[in-house]
Amino acid sequence: MDFALSEEQSAIFDMAKAFGQEHIAPHARAWEAAGTIPKELWPEIGALGFGGLYVSEESGGAGLSRLDATLVFEALSMACPSVAAFLSIHNMCARMLDSFGSDDLKARYMPQVLSMETVLSYCLTEPGSGSDAAALKTRAARTNEGYVLNGTKAFISGGGYSDAYVVMVRTGEDGPKGVSTVIVEDGAKGLSFGGLEDKMGWRSQPTRQVQFDDCLVSADNLVGEEGRGFTYAMKGLDGGRLNIAACSLGAAQQALDMTLAYMGERKAFGKPIDQFQALQFRLADMEIELQAARTFLQQAAWKLDTGAPDATKFCAMAKKFVTEAGSRIVNQCLQLHGGYGYLADYGIEKLVRDLRVHEILEGTNEIMRLIVSRQMLADR
Repeated sequence: MDFALSEEQSAIFDMAKAFGQEHIAPHARAWEAAGTIPKELWPEIGALGFGGLYVSEESGGAGLSRLDATLVFEALSMACPSVAAFLSIHNMCARMLDSFGSDDLKARYMPQVLSMETVLSYCLTEPGSGSDAAALKTRAARTNEGYVLNGTKAFISGGGYSDAYVVMVRTGEDGPKGVSTVIVEDGAKGLSFGGLEDKMGWRSQPTRQVQFDDCLVSADNLVGEEGRGFTYAMKGLDGGRLNIAACSLGAAQQALDMTLAYMGERKAFGKPIDQFQALQFRLADMEIELQAARTFLQQAAWKLDTGAPDATKFCAMAKKFVTEAGSRIVNQCLQLHGGYGYLADYGIEKLVRDLRVHEILEGTNEIMRLIVSRQMLADR
């Protein structure tokens, strides 16, 4: 077994890290305060090929593996996990279009999606259906002109900000087999947004409810087949879970690097605090947990890339393990900074806030346990 990154993978990581440190990190706090990410950033990211990381080369994408993509999100999260996570959402949508969209749909949308002139949001969660996503109620009634949408999506990153929305809607019976996927463009008649959500973290991502009131969507904007939308959404989530775990990993690595530097400078009782054995042990514990998390994440990504039958189980396990490890590590880093860690100037408290939501979205970590245990019982 070879655990080393290839030369190409190392180059991908280095390019993403360099971009993040130059173009994102210096502005992360200002963007958080403003509650938005400048739209001009996305075409710059698109120029790197990051607008379609695992969109096929035939469709104009980068054609990277899921393992390669985790390296990009880890590296960018060292600059700002909120920005990196938003890019993950866009990529999840882009992959759905590439995998299931018609040739016409891809011809109309994919060039702008890949260049990130069109930024996408993913609309599955509703006020009454979070973990029970198949219970969604937003309905799309078929008409001669296409579909008429009515309903509300909740907690949508990019609500009122993105250029188009990949929306899971009910076109048929109750349950997962009655769900389809459509694209709704910003500015569509009947599309509106709730107020800006005031969040604990991810504050640079505008988050709102997305509301449909007799919103007319062309039949040509159906992604794939009617009744298959829930399957498309769940397939997208396997990779999304890897991405969000990678965002936790990158932020935790950044926090640990910052803490190592701080502990070498901060003195107490006449010597740098990194000379106290009790604190050295805490550093060691964080390094061990971080390396275990990285290995686990890369194994899960490899399984998804190779189509392993237990890939969904491993994606769920990695998401649960890595996001919780990331939160523990950044919280310990804040503690080791003492009172300074609680100040915004040092950047640690932002990472603590940003990472907390990773244990909730892309399927709560309780649902990850459910996925794992069900697979264990099925294999018994």
